[in-house]
Amino acid sequence: MTDARQIPVDPESFERLAGQQLTYRTIDASSPADAEAFVRADARGFLDADPAADVVEADAAAIADRRNVGVFEAGAAEGSWPVATVNSWLTPLTIPGGEIDMWAISSVTVSGTHRRRGIARALLEGELRSAAASGTPVAGLTVSEATIYGRYGFAPAVPMAAMTIDTRRAGWAAGAPAGRLEYLDKEALRDNLAVLHEVERTQRSGQVAGWERRWDRIAGLAPGNPSAAAVRGVRYLDQHGAARGVLAYTLAEIPGAFRFELKISLLTAVTDEALVALWGFALQHDLVDKVTADLRPTDDPLPWLVKDPRGVDVRVHDHGWLRILDVRAALEARTYRTPLDLVLHIEDPLGFTSGTWRLTVADGRAKVEASDAATADATLDIGTLSAMYAGGVSARELLAAGRLTTTAEIAASLDDAFRAVRAPALSIWY
Repeated sequence: MTDARQIPVDPESFERLAGQQLTYRTIDASSPADAEAFVRADARGFLDADPAADVVEADAAAIADRRNVGVFEAGAAEGSWPVATVNSWLTPLTIPGGEIDMWAISSVTVSGTHRRRGIARALLEGELRSAAASGTPVAGLTVSEATIYGRYGFAPAVPMAAMTIDTRRAGWAAGAPAGRLEYLDKEALRDNLAVLHEVERTQRSGQVAGWERRWDRIAGLAPGNPSAAAVRGVRYLDQHGAARGVLAYTLAEIPGAFRFELKISLLTAVTDEALVALWGFALQHDLVDKVTADLRPTDDPLPWLVKDPRGVDVRVHDHGWLRILDVRAALEARTYRTPLDLVLHIEDPLGFTSGTWRLTVADGRAKVEASDAATADATLDIGTLSAMYAGGVSARELLAAGRLTTTAEIAASLDDAFRAVRAPALSIWY
């Protein structure tokens, strides 16, 4: 897998920003001053409090293996805060039938003093050109604002569910699986999160690999977390003593009730029995009237595990956004559930994937070739194809929304072929 740190900044964005007397360059993570400036600017960009020294040290270590890019006023000295930031790295993205290299993008910020100058555009387009130049076929990100990224060809491809459970109303209908639950200290919680996520991420399209700092934060081991003392962990061991699931959570008192809300930070389960056991622990916990959990798969069976499904409120929202950069490599990397033979005309505002392509699927595998056909079976922009890519967004919905030009029958054929066996999921932010 390519090391993103070896990819230079995009020359087109470099020239565009230089025209505004701005310097666009990679950050030397081995320079304490440069790394600290990047971390503090990133915190400012996300409206976080200025981090304490121990947080800066930990965050600087965490980004050392990423490609960190800053935009500076021309002539800024080493250690000056950038006015805009972005970082990226290569990670495996699980897709139906396997995985593919993905250019993960994070830490996209622009200082409030430098808005409306095209800096974000230069950063995002620069990342995509760098990814394409490296031969990476897909880019991805999770977003704080959903209205920004569509213009760059990204689309929400991995929807997730936020759940709020009234435990008194919902009750519990499922039994207790064989096996047992046990509490974990924070170090063991972190280690179990890392190990089990690496297993779980191969089971559903849309997942990406985790990293040490992510697990430290969820387990309450990272400095600067005001809720660290409240973090608790439980794991499920099957009847053979193997760890099959882990739950990180906090408890908060409901004002005036001496009852509590159990907030799930992450529930990772690699078997159905583990999932049932951990949900049962949360919903049957003494003194808990409310359970909340976000980033749950849209096919989570919880409403079928309780006595009254109306006690489970489910809100589906966007989470994982994808952007295809190489149509042939992306579509040939995954598997399909039914045969296809279609000509697709793809429109791409940035030009990476524009053209007409013949997609042929046989025995679950695709062959993609450039086509000179005068007419296409379906016309779509690259965001629409990216939305469908993980197998969790319906072509028929996109047709109804005017994002896909084809017949209802062809849209249904695309759904049959692209649909993943299980709903795609992305259980972390990046």
